[in-house]
Amino acid sequence: MKNLIYILLLLPWLNFSQDKISGMVMEANEKNEHIGLAGANVYWLNTSVGVVTDIDGKFTIPYKKEYTKLVISYVGFKTDTITISEPKMVHHWLQPTNDLDEVTITSRKQATAKSYLQATNTFTVSSDELLKAACCNLSESFETNPSIDVNFADAISGTRQIKMLGLTSPYILIATENIPSIRGASQAYGLSFIPGTWVESIQITKGAGSVVNGFESIAGQINAELVKPTTDDKLFVNFYANANERLELNTHINTQVSDKWNTGLYLHGNTHQKTHDVNDDNFLDMPLYNQINIMNRWQYTDLEKGFVSFINLKFLNDEKQTGELGFNPKTDRGTTNVWGSEIDTRRYEISGKLGYVNPEIPWQSVGVQTAFSNHKQESYFGLNQYNITHNSVYANAIYNSIISDSRHKIKTGLSYTYDHYDELVNTQTLSSDYERTERSIGAFFEYNFDNLDKLNLTAGIRADSHNLLGTFITPRVHARYTPWEKSALRASFGRGKRSANIFTENQQIFATSRRINVVNAGGNIYGLDSEIAWNYGLSFLQGFNLFNRKADVTLDYYKTDFENQVVVDYENPQEVSFYNLEGHSYANSFQVEFNYNVFEHFDLRMAYKYYDVKTDYNTGKLSKPLVPTSRLFANASYETRLHDNEKGQWKFDVTFNWLSEQRFASTASNPIQYQLDEFTPTLATLNAQITKVFSPKFEVYVGGENITNVRQPNPILGANNPFGSNFDTTFVYGPIFGGTYYAGLRFRIE
Repeated sequence: MKNLIYILLLLPWLNFSQDKISGMVMEANEKNEHIGLAGANVYWLNTSVGVVTDIDGKFTIPYKKEYTKLVISYVGFKTDTITISEPKMVHHWLQPTNDLDEVTITSRKQATAKSYLQATNTFTVSSDELLKAACCNLSESFETNPSIDVNFADAISGTRQIKMLGLTSPYILIATENIPSIRGASQAYGLSFIPGTWVESIQITKGAGSVVNGFESIAGQINAELVKPTTDDKLFVNFYANANERLELNTHINTQVSDKWNTGLYLHGNTHQKTHDVNDDNFLDMPLYNQINIMNRWQYTDLEKGFVSFINLKFLNDEKQTGELGFNPKTDRGTTNVWGSEIDTRRYEISGKLGYVNPEIPWQSVGVQTAFSNHKQESYFGLNQYNITHNSVYANAIYNSIISDSRHKIKTGLSYTYDHYDELVNTQTLSSDYERTERSIGAFFEYNFDNLDKLNLTAGIRADSHNLLGTFITPRVHARYTPWEKSALRASFGRGKRSANIFTENQQIFATSRRINVVNAGGNIYGLDSEIAWNYGLSFLQGFNLFNRKADVTLDYYKTDFENQVVVDYENPQEVSFYNLEGHSYANSFQVEFNYNVFEHFDLRMAYKYYDVKTDYNTGKLSKPLVPTSRLFANASYETRLHDNEKGQWKFDVTFNWLSEQRFASTASNPIQYQLDEFTPTLATLNAQITKVFSPKFEVYVGGENITNVRQPNPILGANNPFGSNFDTTFVYGPIFGGTYYAGLRFRIE
């Protein structure tokens, strides 16, 4: 029974199924220590059903009653065949052979893994993929991923925003270990508050996600799984520096307190104090900043009783300054001497998870997730002021079981959210204190049918009662069908509903001279109604061999239709308007992706993406500004001498992005010197990184972002008169600074 519960801890959070067999393949040793063998082959005898163990030696393989002989093999080790008479966990040590002088590994873990069996269109980005770029924080973790678009939100804050299916991050449920985390006050800058070294893996789901995680998801879900004190290195140090004098330091310290308790202390600090003005517009191309980020993580594991628990304590202090080169906050704030801005954020978080698996009935489990956060931002942009305080409470209880047999699985539970917002907006045209409290309680039920061979169906529904949004139902359905070998045809549809936090989600409006116009339609939030949308999706994944090497191709089509949307209208260059949608608003997304293992240790990923995103504005139906119609993506990765630590290992990664023209919001009514073309030019960027692994303990890396030195020439409109009526920092379509080069090192004690 100990082995049963131990393996459960290696699976995703509280996920167990009797029609799959999971386990771990290890190298035999005198103490029977859990030293996983990565790349071991696990397959059913006389079938084509097989898997390869991951970097930790773990595996999950489909199971049928007629499967009885499980073969485990690894070059340099004796091949074993295990008799399986019923579903169970497999803990197996392989014995090394003595007649081989050299061990050659012919399989390895994929940096980005796609499932042929899941109903949802979900893929997992491992830590190996994250290390292909500098990945200093979560907002920079998607540079090598074609499904996520990354761009700067404005020309001064240095903030990166992400998009999925043509929609910005507020329409994506972003969670940390399945607890919604980037929401409310943290929408604008929250992605930069999660250091990249804290992230163990990222799960990206396209389309409406699971009802278990709430009702807000519309375009998709992103879940960042953090490193665990029991599996992370005892000591890990990562130092990063770039040519622009940006410095970052990450330190992880993990220790075992007792036989049941482990703890980790995670420290992150970054700073940039060098002024840069490459385009000579008298504005900083990137802000000056300091950030301190601390997390203390506790893990409790009771293998005898089936309990596992996590407690996280976090503190963040983030300070940014930007604006004109000569700006001095002590003397120039609140004056028209020099235009400047400061954004100071302090955040506290406490979160916890408790999981229980019934030792006698292992398919029954209960999980409880709780979180509290206090987020306070004080900021000003020239003469405009914006402050927000957000207190949030989240709780979710989940019960997992089966009906009749393990083909029929259910999840059900209750959730509760509490959000209190206090906002101060003080501009030349709008001065008000907005305060509101949102409370909701919901119940959900999700049924999953899975026969592995052909069909996997997940159907969920939840009912929520919200003090401002009313009582409503959220249905979501995902299905996977396998028409032939190595294929997965998926379809999904679902409904999402959310409150639009118009100021914190669009903070770039304060770095303009635009008037802010909120059209009160009698709604409960800023006088506006809630946003409601339906998402429909089709996806097809096909794996095959090309010249005896593994390859796969994926075709995705997703459509998002809004029943109501809070329209953010920039079409009058003198103002920005917020109003309820009257007419239609939709986002169509098509993507084709090709992955190919060209030869051993060399992988190629290419993708093409097409967007059609349109909204009925007051002036007519228009394409959404600054959304490219087409995007081309390519990533190539090569590694030398994998697992040969004596001679070292080299890793080479190159990523190419090409964006088609993007529509500018109208500037036709501006004076001619402040008018822009209707469309941006096309642009292409190239990133590259080289990593040298000297040993399992030490490696160094060097790289460059935008090494082709593409730069938007005049990102700030009216930079010569920032207190004038035509000042605007929101017309950003590409890189502002140009090429950036960096270097870093990683040191670990396992």
